[in-house]
Amino acid sequence: MKLKYKRTFLIGFAFLSISAFWQLYDSNIPLMLKNTFKQGETLTGAIMAIDNILALFLLPFFGALSDKVDTPLGKRTPFIIIGTVFAVTFMMVIPHADKTVNFTLFIVSLGITLLAMGTYRSPAVALMPDLTPKPLRSKANAVINLMGAVGYLIALAFISLFVKKEANPDYTLVFGLVASLMVVSVLILVMTIKEKKLARQSVDENSPEDEYGDLIEGENKESLPKDVRKSLIFVLASIFLWFTAYNAVTTAYSRYAGEVWGLKGGSFANSLMVAGAAAIVSYIPIGHIASFIGRKRTILIGILMMSFSYFCGFFFLRYSPWINLVFAITGIGWSAINVNSYPMVVEMSRSGDIGKYTGYYYTFSMAAQIFTPIFSGFLLEKISYRTLFPYAVVFSILSFCTMLMVKHGDSRPPKKTSRLESFDAMD
Repeated sequence: MKLKYKRTFLIGFAFLSISAFWQLYDSNIPLMLKNTFKQGETLTGAIMAIDNILALFLLPFFGALSDKVDTPLGKRTPFIIIGTVFAVTFMMVIPHADKTVNFTLFIVSLGITLLAMGTYRSPAVALMPDLTPKPLRSKANAVINLMGAVGYLIALAFISLFVKKEANPDYTLVFGLVASLMVVSVLILVMTIKEKKLARQSVDENSPEDEYGDLIEGENKESLPKDVRKSLIFVLASIFLWFTAYNAVTTAYSRYAGEVWGLKGGSFANSLMVAGAAAIVSYIPIGHIASFIGRKRTILIGILMMSFSYFCGFFFLRYSPWINLVFAITGIGWSAINVNSYPMVVEMSRSGDIGKYTGYYYTFSMAAQIFTPIFSGFLLEKISYRTLFPYAVVFSILSFCTMLMVKHGDSRPPKKTSRLESFDAMD
């Protein structure tokens, strides 16, 4: 059983589009709120949490809804197309509202854009496990995350090159470039991935048994076994905790770099680009490593790397090129977590529930991203910007503790159909 890499890379264009948008959002919306609309850190954090509040409801709903629909384009593709059209249309209003200092227009256009993004994120992510056999999902998720990192890096490059180093730069060009990237990515996906046809083929490739030995066909129990449910709860708690740590840093880093280190314009993006580049070169190797040592162990190693990088970040009193090494470790650690955590969740799903379990994954990651911008923003404003990295260390270590309690959802080698197959080399 071998992963179809070309197909998986093409599926990944959906995630490339999504990641490019969110990097643009996380990097520039806080600066607009602070520099143009003169909002404080706590209120900025609250506004930055709006997308996550919407996602808390939208992602599980549209994930489960996409499980049930059946169109000539498939289950997921219609959501991806419609969501992208609305997102790119209204995101182009945001820089105009910033330029004209129209706060009402800014909030309305931002809200509609976030609603549009929320309608297709779960369906886009669920497309990978739909078309990938269970034992290969960590490797496939490595490819998907690599494509996401490419989108992340492209958006950062646009920011670094086209956001001028001035108090109130014009963001129209960088928003236009990211919107164009989103459209092109989805066009490539739609033209190359015929979801309906490939979904029929993938039924033959997937094992007829789930993790617990129950036949999927003809049986769909309402509840998970008690021990599996316990593992699901702990892995979802871990997701909440490591996203609490990571999102605090990524959301506040542009402001932290300006306030603590005095960086101007889009120069803060260089360190984030290093993290993205480190993630890109590590995604595929990490997918292979997880197939040998397991998803859980790989995640635990990633958490330790992230905790170490946050700890080191605290000791930089001024900007130094050495911070790039810290962010490289961050990128590798985050890729070890990202490649394996989503497959662990959907590994516990049953037939026809992939979109629903994708919704569970995003419910907890988004809940963290509702909580952390507000709480960390309060600490930044009321105590010090220097609280950012210790805050991340604490929640990262807590995620390590909860992940130790997870006993299910790890990768398992596919069953051999004959003795001769046992001599096959691993793909």
